[in-house]
Amino acid sequence: MSLLVVGLSHRSAPVSILERASLSADTQAKLLQDTLAAEPAAEGTVLATCNRIELYADVDKFHAGVAELSTLLAQHSGVGLDELTPYLYVHYEDRAVHHLFSVACGLDSMVVGEGQILGQIKDALALGQDLHTAGRLLNDLFQQALRVGKRAHSETGIDRAGQSLVTFGLEQLAGGDGTGGTDVEAWAKGKKALVIGAGSMSSLAAATLARSGVSEIVVANRTLARAERLAQILGEPGGSGVAARAVEMVAVGDELTRADIVISCTGATGLVLTGENIEAAVRHRRTPLALLDLAMPRDIDAAAHRTPGVRLVDIESLAEASADAPMAADVDQVRGIVSDEVAAFGAAQRAAHITPTVVALRTMAADVVANEVARLEGRLPGLDDKQRAEITQTVRRVVDKLLHAPTVRVKQLASEPGGAGYADALRTLFDLDPETVASVSRADLNDADVKNRGRV
Repeated sequence: MSLLVVGLSHRSAPVSILERASLSADTQAKLLQDTLAAEPAAEGTVLATCNRIELYADVDKFHAGVAELSTLLAQHSGVGLDELTPYLYVHYEDRAVHHLFSVACGLDSMVVGEGQILGQIKDALALGQDLHTAGRLLNDLFQQALRVGKRAHSETGIDRAGQSLVTFGLEQLAGGDGTGGTDVEAWAKGKKALVIGAGSMSSLAAATLARSGVSEIVVANRTLARAERLAQILGEPGGSGVAARAVEMVAVGDELTRADIVISCTGATGLVLTGENIEAAVRHRRTPLALLDLAMPRDIDAAAHRTPGVRLVDIESLAEASADAPMAADVDQVRGIVSDEVAAFGAAQRAAHITPTVVALRTMAADVVANEVARLEGRLPGLDDKQRAEITQTVRRVVDKLLHAPTVRVKQLASEPGGAGYADALRTLFDLDPETVASVSRADLNDADVKNRGRV
C-alpha cells in the first residue's frame, strides 16, 4: 500500500472554486466513509481548511487511486469533475509526506509560517480516528507532521516569516502591507468588535482582538451556549480580561450598527451578512466599518466592497496581498528540517514494514524449539528439570544466534529506499505463513491505534 494525496488549495485554485468545493463536517465524514468503501483505498482522512481541501489515502494502485479520489472529491464538493480536475494536485509516497510536512510547518499557507494549521491537522487526524478511517500509516504520518510542525516553530524563526491569518487580515484592514509595519494595536485600541462564530478560528480572532486592545467583544453564534462560553473565557481575569458578551445570531443586525470591527468565520453554507444587511447598518453609523471574512465559503457579501464607509478584507484579498509578502531567511532552514524528516519517516516506515515478518520468523523459530524439546523429552524421559532447562536454553541460544545477524541486517536494508522487497524475500526463504504475518500486522495496528488516540 502507498500514500496518496489529492487536493486543491489557494495555490492551485481560485477562491471561487475553493468556495464552492468547501466541505461541511457532515460531508467530510461521508467522504471518508465512501473513500474506504472504494476499492483502491484502505484508509483515509481529509484536511479541510478555509483555503485547502485534501484527501489522504493509503492505496494499492496509483492510477486507480487518483481517479477514485478525484471522483469522490467532485461528488462530495458538488463541483463537477471536469471543472474540478484542472485545479487538483496529486502527491504520491515520499512527495505526499513532503507535502504534508511542509503544510504543517506553514510553508504552504497563505501567510507563511502561520501556526493555526497545526490545530487543523490535529482535527483532521481526530476525525479519521473517530470514524476509524485512519489506520497505522495515516496515524503515523499525521502524528509525525504535528511533531515536525512544532519542531519548525521551536527551532527556527518561521513565525517571523508571517503572522496568523487573523493578524494578517487585521493588518490589511488597518491599511498595512502585511510586512508587520502597521501598528494594529494603535488602530484597534478602544474599538468595539463583533465576532461571528465560536469555532477555533473565531476563538483565535477574538483572542487576537483582545490582545490588540479593543474595548469590547460581542460574540454571536448559532448556538448561544458556545458564544457564551467564548465570551466567558475572554472576560476571565486569567484570560484577556476584555469586556465580552454573547448574543444570538438574530441580534447581529443591531450589533453591526455599534461595532467598528467585524470578524466572521462560521460554517454556514450561505451568506451571514448580505449587502442589504451591511447597507442598513451603515445608514445608522458615523464611523467606518471594518469587515474581515475568514470563512470558506464566504460569510460576507462581496458587494460590501462597493459600500461607502466599509472596508472588507476576505480570503481572496488576503491571497492577493500575501503573494507579495516577504519571505524570511528561516524558511530555508525549515525546508531543510522538512527534507530531513521526510527521509527519516520513509526509513522508519520501511523498517516497520518488515517488523511483522521478523516477528513471524521468530515465532516460527520458537515453535520449532518447543516442538524439538518436546520430542527430545519423549526420547529421553529420564531427564531431570535442571537438565531439561539447560537443553532448552541451549537450543534457544543456538536459534537466537543464527537469527540475530540476518534479522538485524534485514531491518537495516529494509530502511533504505527499495528495501520493501526484503520482507518478501524473508517470507519466501523461510516459507512463512502469510496469515501469520498479517495477524502480527493487525496486532501492531491495534496497539498503534490505542497509543495514537491517546496522544491526539
